[in-house]
Amino acid sequence: MKYLIIGNGVASLGAIEGIRLTDQDGAITVVSDEPVPTYGRPLISYLLAGKIGKDRLALRDEAFYAANKVELKLNAKVAAIDVKARTATTGAGEILPYDRLLIATGGVPFRPPMAGLEGEGVYSFTTFAHAEALAEAAAEVKKAVVVGGGLIGLKAAESLFDRGVAVSIVELAPRVLSAAFDDKAGAIVSERLGKIGLKVFCNVSAKEIRRENGKIKGVLLSDGTFLEADIVVVAIGVVPACALAKDAGVTVDRGILVDEHLAASEAGVYAAGDVAQAPDMLTEGARVVPIWPNAYNQGYYAGKNMAGDAASYRGGLAMNAISFYGLATTSVGLVNPPADDPRFEVCDIVNAEAGTYRKLVFQDDRLVGCVLLGDIDGAGLYTGFIRFKFPLDAEAKQKLIDGAPSILMWPENFFDANWNPVGAKETV
Repeated sequence: MKYLIIGNGVASLGAIEGIRLTDQDGAITVVSDEPVPTYGRPLISYLLAGKIGKDRLALRDEAFYAANKVELKLNAKVAAIDVKARTATTGAGEILPYDRLLIATGGVPFRPPMAGLEGEGVYSFTTFAHAEALAEAAAEVKKAVVVGGGLIGLKAAESLFDRGVAVSIVELAPRVLSAAFDDKAGAIVSERLGKIGLKVFCNVSAKEIRRENGKIKGVLLSDGTFLEADIVVVAIGVVPACALAKDAGVTVDRGILVDEHLAASEAGVYAAGDVAQAPDMLTEGARVVPIWPNAYNQGYYAGKNMAGDAASYRGGLAMNAISFYGLATTSVGLVNPPADDPRFEVCDIVNAEAGTYRKLVFQDDRLVGCVLLGDIDGAGLYTGFIRFKFPLDAEAKQKLIDGAPSILMWPENFFDANWNPVGAKETV
C-alpha cells in the first residue's frame, strides 16, 4: 500500500500514527512546501516575541520519520492531483503514485481587497517563515498596525509589542475575538490589552495602506482615522486551501467535504485538518473548525481508515485556550447561540473585583458552550459536560452556573464501554 500525504502539519502527524497502528510496512510519503518538519504553529508567537528559539518549535524530530519509515519531501509543492490515475504531480514535475491520498493542506491567510496591500512591509502570521520575517522586520521598525482582532491577530500584536514595537489593532467587529468569544469577554480582553499599552480600534475597517515611495506610512481607517505604521500585519483569518482538491474534481463546499471516516467524494482520497469540512460534535452537521486538537484527531482517524481499520470520527469541537498578559481565557463549543432561538439559555457572571467572567450556554437539558476568563480551573470539567453531552437536572445545572462542576456529577455508567451520550436517559 502506498500512502501519500500532502501537507505536514499536525494532521499529517496524526495520519502517520494512525496508519502505523494498522499497517507497519506500507510506504508513506509526505510532501510539504515548507523547509522544516512539523512544528508547533501556536509557538510561532513565542518565536516572534523572542521568548524561544527555532530549535524549540519542532513537534517531531527526524528520528520520528525514520522510525515510522516515512519519506519526507520538504520544499516540494504538489501542483496537481489525478484522482483517476491516483497520482500527484509536483511543481518540479515529479509524479507520485498513491493508493490512498490524504489532503492536509491546511489554510491560507485571507487577504482582503485593500488599496496599498501589495508591496513591501505587509505580512501574514500563520507559518514559521512568516514569524521569521516579522521578527527580522520588528528589529528595524517602531510602529505596526495589525488588521484583525482574532486569535492570530492578537498573538501577533502581543509578540510585536513584546519586541518593543508600538502596536494598533484594527477589528471590523464590535469586539476582539469575535468568533471565539462574546461581547463581554472581548471587552475584558480589550481592556487588558489597553492597560498594557496596545491600542484597539473596533467597529472600523482598514480602508487603505498609505505609502510614500513604496514604503508604508500608515493605515487609513473607514472612519477617517489615520494610524501611523512602518509595517502592517494582515491577520483577518485563514481559508481552507482547497484549490488542489477542487481542480481534481473532489467535492468542496467551504472546505473539502468528508464523511465520518474522513473520506472525500473521490475513491481513495481523504482530507483532515483546517482544509476539511468534517462532522461537528454539537451541530451534527459538517463544519470547518481550524484548531489543533481537531486537526490531529481528524488526521489520526483518516490514517486508520486509509489503512483499512474502519473507525468513525465522532466530530470536532470548537475550543480555544489562550492567555493575554496573564489573563487566561478559554472558549468551548457554541458560545454565541442565535439570540432569538428559544432552545438556548445563556447564563453569564462577571466578577469585576476578581477579574473573572463565566458564561454557560445550555440547549434543552445539556451544556453546549462555555466561556471562562480569569479563572479557568473548571475548563476541563465544563468541556467534559459539553463533549459527552451529559443530560442535566435542575440541581446539576445550577452547580455548573455557580462554578462548581464535578466529575462526581457524571453518570455512573460513563466509563462503561458501551455508554452512549446521545441515548443516555439518566440525568446528573
